[in-house]
Amino acid sequence: MDITGKVFVVTGGGGNGIGREVVLALLAKGAEVAALDLSEEGLAATAGLADVGDRLTTHAIDITDRGVIEKLPERVASVHGAVDGLVNVAGIIHTFTPINELSFAAIERVMNVNFWGTVNTVKAFLPGFLTRPAASIVNVSSMGALVPFPGQSAYGASKAAVKLFTEGLYAELRGTAVAVTLVFPGAVGTDIAGNSGVDMGAAVGSAGAMKMTAAVSAGAQIVAAIEKGSYKVRIGSDAKMLDRLSRLMPQRATGIIADQMKKMMG
Repeated sequence: MDITGKVFVVTGGGGNGIGREVVLALLAKGAEVAALDLSEEGLAATAGLADVGDRLTTHAIDITDRGVIEKLPERVASVHGAVDGLVNVAGIIHTFTPINELSFAAIERVMNVNFWGTVNTVKAFLPGFLTRPAASIVNVSSMGALVPFPGQSAYGASKAAVKLFTEGLYAELRGTAVAVTLVFPGAVGTDIAGNSGVDMGAAVGSAGAMKMTAAVSAGAQIVAAIEKGSYKVRIGSDAKMLDRLSRLMPQRATGIIADQMKKMMG
């Protein structure tokens, strides 16, 4: 897809991570963007980094509110015209807690944001995309959907749901003008814990020693995938390694990650 002049909706556009970098990268290539986020402050910060006039609009929206999202295509079109692409970046984690101790409320919260938020936006914009000469849907999953990370099992389940949902979309939309891209980021330098309201506690020091992909690089890779119409994108050497391990020796991969997480959490 030629991004210049196209209109994109990006969720998580107010966070200081992948969503913001996707917004800025799309704008740099001449697109118009409607950035969505819960945080008005975060959206304002994104807008402050982009001197593009009315090519960027910001929308403080809860993507789990289906009624609001169903009205969003008309709202965005009234400002930018018909929408050509959707990039679902918004996502949260939960506290590092075993399933036995994790509350139903915490599980529902991550599922509502990560999975249902993605479903809501896709369902809202897909009918319009099917009328466009070319359109793009990008859903961000996680390397946590490839191999289980103890303490983040519900998060991994939500991202695994995004994975299969997106693969299903791809299968159903083959032969149409709608390209579908599935993204598996590894460890990326973002504040997902803070944005999720999660205190990393003892894990902060260990996490800080991990090799992370810069958010600006992750954003650039996602935008490049939109241009190419890529099916799957693995961001970071960790995501690429876990993808291979999960397919070649899944039980061994599960054990390796479990041991590493046990050390990290002390």
